[in-house]
Amino acid sequence: MKIEFSRSIKDIKKEEWDSITGFDYPFLKYEFLLALETSKCVSEEAGWSPLHLTIRESEELIAVMPLYIKTDSQGEFIFDWSWADAYYRNGLDYYPKLVTSIPFTPATGPRLSVKQGGDRGKITKLVNKAIDQIIEENAYSSMHILLPEDSEIDAFLDSGFSLRTSYSFHWFNNNYDNFENFLMDLTSRQRKNLKKERKKILNQQIEIRRVLGKDITHSMLESFYNFYQVTYLKRGMRGYLSLEFFKEIVKTIPESILLVLAYNEKEECVAGAFNFFDSKKLYGRYWGCLEEYDSLHFETCYYQGIEFCIENNISSFDPGVQGEHKIKRGFLPIETYSLHWIKDPRFREAINDFVKKEASNIKIYNEQCATMLPFKEEVTKEMYERNKNFK
Repeated sequence: MKIEFSRSIKDIKKEEWDSITGFDYPFLKYEFLLALETSKCVSEEAGWSPLHLTIRESEELIAVMPLYIKTDSQGEFIFDWSWADAYYRNGLDYYPKLVTSIPFTPATGPRLSVKQGGDRGKITKLVNKAIDQIIEENAYSSMHILLPEDSEIDAFLDSGFSLRTSYSFHWFNNNYDNFENFLMDLTSRQRKNLKKERKKILNQQIEIRRVLGKDITHSMLESFYNFYQVTYLKRGMRGYLSLEFFKEIVKTIPESILLVLAYNEKEECVAGAFNFFDSKKLYGRYWGCLEEYDSLHFETCYYQGIEFCIENNISSFDPGVQGEHKIKRGFLPIETYSLHWIKDPRFREAINDFVKKEASNIKIYNEQCATMLPFKEEVTKEMYERNKNFK
């Protein structure tokens, strides 16, 4: 087997990449990663330098891993600033480091994709050996695998990685026929609250429109992008992604995109939420608005997404990181994971201890969040029994 590192996704043939990653999970699509590069959202200047890993056997591609050299921790959403600070205080460099992740996208998904029928255990060992070598040759401090699928974790733990636990809030489709059917799973009080929030949208004469990627016009996209940047500017920063990036993915992977737009009584577009989806999950990614409307964020970012999942038999909805306000609207706390290998044995031991203690705290936090869920007691119990990620 032969391992190669590529400085651009363009160095790998699209048909080869697709043959390994498939066509479902939107963020591993060749077109998505290419758009990040061609729009310069991913570049050395942006702190994300591509170093994609491929494995070949007799010239045939059998495994791929999106890999980046990072010179900061921006756009990762698994926060390790304190680790970098500890290095700095001890006169050491934490950056550059290696990260396998989807830039600016905190969504669990495949990180090491292997050809169907391939020996994942054997390939993982080969990947780890290659990573060890490139870390040694280039003085990288560490390797981080962010938000992998559960099925990928054990093989990396066997190679000495530390497991870090995080949390997120996801909605799950309990075979609902419609939104009203979903509401019937809630307690009477919470059902009234959600209906009240949705009614506020009508009372403010706001019309919500869901637009699939193939139907998104240039003016719709420009309106959304304006909202997106305004929302970041409110936090004193600019959005990571450019208009060119959004234009490119709407053109190249429209089948994976859902745009939710809100219009006032003057037919002016006033807010929007940009989503991706595949056959199993809806991913809420970006939101913005020009004016504040009561409950508009909840309608645009949550309730419209829930309705879309129900109508299209999509089993779950990941609306984005953090936000305890999601709990009362039917989003359950779940554990998510990342894997970390630290070259320096002193810091490796300290960080391993840290993530173990952190995992205990997150378990307690998730248990506390579970007490805030809006569902009837028997519904909550059934959901936890059916979905193993509720831990």
